Amino acid sequence: MEKSRMFEKKKRKMVRIRKVMMVLMGLFVLGLFAMNFYISKIDIRSLEEALPQPTIIYDREGKMASKLSVSKMEAISINEMPEHLLQAVIAAEDKRFYKHHGIDYQGILRAMWRNVKAGEFVEGGSTITQQLAKNVFLTNEKTLKRKWEEFFIAKKIERTYTKDEILEMYLNRIYFGEGAWGVKKAAEIYFGKDVSKLTVSESALLAGLIKAPSALSPIKHYDQAIERRNLVLSLMKEQGYINEKTFLEAKKEKMVFEKKQLDPYKGKYPYYVDHIIDEAINKYGLTENEVLFGGLHIYTEMDQHIQQAVEEVYKKEALFPESTNDQLLQSGTVLLDAKSGGITALVGGRGEHVFRGFNRATQLKRQPGSTMKPLAVYTPALEEGYRIFDLLKDQPFDFNGYQPKNYDHQYRGTVTMYEAVINSLNVPAVWLLNEIGLHKGIDAVERFGIPLNKEDHYLGLALGGLKEGVSPLQMAEAYSVFPNEGVKTEAHAITKIVDMNGETIAEWEPKSTKVTSKEVAQKMTFMLEGVIEEGTGKRAKMAGRDIVGKTGSTQVPISGVDGVKDQWFVGYSPQLVCAVWLGYDHTDQNHYLKTTSSQTVSVIFREIMSEALKDVPPMSFTYPKLKAEKRQLEKFHEQKKKEKKQKKEMLREKKHPKEKPHKHGKKHGKKDKRKKD
Repeated sequence: MEKSRMFEKKKRKMVRIRKVMMVLMGLFVLGLFAMNFYISKIDIRSLEEALPQPTIIYDREGKMASKLSVSKMEAISINEMPEHLLQAVIAAEDKRFYKHHGIDYQGILRAMWRNVKAGEFVEGGSTITQQLAKNVFLTNEKTLKRKWEEFFIAKKIERTYTKDEILEMYLNRIYFGEGAWGVKKAAEIYFGKDVSKLTVSESALLAGLIKAPSALSPIKHYDQAIERRNLVLSLMKEQGYINEKTFLEAKKEKMVFEKKQLDPYKGKYPYYVDHIIDEAINKYGLTENEVLFGGLHIYTEMDQHIQQAVEEVYKKEALFPESTNDQLLQSGTVLLDAKSGGITALVGGRGEHVFRGFNRATQLKRQPGSTMKPLAVYTPALEEGYRIFDLLKDQPFDFNGYQPKNYDHQYRGTVTMYEAVINSLNVPAVWLLNEIGLHKGIDAVERFGIPLNKEDHYLGLALGGLKEGVSPLQMAEAYSVFPNEGVKTEAHAITKIVDMNGETIAEWEPKSTKVTSKEVAQKMTFMLEGVIEEGTGKRAKMAGRDIVGKTGSTQVPISGVDGVKDQWFVGYSPQLVCAVWLGYDHTDQNHYLKTTSSQTVSVIFREIMSEALKDVPPMSFTYPKLKAEKRQLEKFHEQKKKEKKQKKEMLREKKHPKEKPHKHGKKHGKKDKRKKD
């Protein structure tokens, strides 16, 4: 009886235990199901996105010119990493990497035991997969919630990617100190070499940095870094990755740390690169992210010799008027190939460059002053049949309240068109535009590629009176018509864009339009040559070179201030067009220019062109159809010189009359030979 009760009691206990076990197993299964469901919903697609790759810029000869990289990381394939580097990282960070499934339970227990024995935290239990999860998706906060998130994300990563893929992502994203994100940057910064060229000793040192990149930096803490390297080498030997001989050789290897500076191509030619980004976006429809992070290969019209030369000119402080203390005097310039329209060089400012900042070469909007005269007045006048020796009126006029004045406030009565051009006279230009019809000037300016507003439709157009203004790029493109025999080819920097897979995704298609006749273009060039030979642009003259151009300036629009807001020089050789602007970003009563274009910007233009054409054989302008007009002009100028000389003689005689002889016969003992009345 007693035995029977004991049996029943034991039986009931076993039933309860079985029930508890079943409940626990059920809960465990439900927990596993819930965990798997939760893991399946974790989004780790950002790992699938390729790491940003630098975009490479090439010059017109296909040589690398610049590298566009705003990312702190550069990814490489695991196949480009030496095997001993992978082994060093695994030995130091996660020796069971290829055995566990994201969480190394043995490693956790081992770390706990060692930490208890040491009485302090000496070892962590995080796997490479967990570190990747934390670095990409989580913060550094030390909370239980964050550890659980790390656990689940690591599991999802292991289920989604192979071990080699995980290791590749990890090594491309981990921080190695001294600004080196990813193993590629680390190899460059510490050893000045490609990652594939690392030695066993160098790989061990980099692997050792992962634990504490700042505290173990060999640049700042050499002894600690070497000690850590030796520990990693010992771990590699223990785990069978290297033998005793390799271990000893690697320990003896002398470490040479170069602390390599920035990539020499990164950030080179910044203003030109800024324009390339804009052109890729605006002309070819790429997004900014595609250009900045897409690993593109962009081929351009840049001439590195000319680009470097222009940048050097902009460093010569003596060429530029002195700035005020609170604002730097600014400038922008563009150089174009006269035939192709290719932008060979571009500088958008002085002083420190701001990435994707204001580019004065392309984004500036300022009134062009007298550089507009050839476009708005003299080209359409020549098209209407005016000749370079025809006389234009230079006298006071009132055009419905608009009263133009010359820069010197003088009037000359009449002047030839040639004289009006070379001396940059305002009144004859406005008078001539009125004579041919304002609509003719408007049409011509728009043909040259410069858009106008309704507010620009007045006679002030002759003197560059535009509401919005123009950029050096627009002026260079417009003036390229003259050396290109009346044809305008659209200005451009990019010739081709190739993606990281080698496919051409954009290519330049030449767009040319006939603006005026070859004969008119030659006549304008002849007159603009006079600007430099004997007019306002004399200081732009270059020995042994045919250079032509036009000065321009605008007045400060502030009552009581007699100064210049903008200075321009736009000119060209047979091969190259150059437009230069000079002025302050913000003009007021304290910030303006006190010199003329002929004194400053003409000299800057000359320096730029001298350097740009240094190794280019000289070419000459020819004017075969201008012989008759040139003869007529010379004849007129000879007559004018003769009249001027006679006028001077008459004034001299009036001021200093000749002494009259005595009336009574003798002077100095000589007879008076004058006839009597």
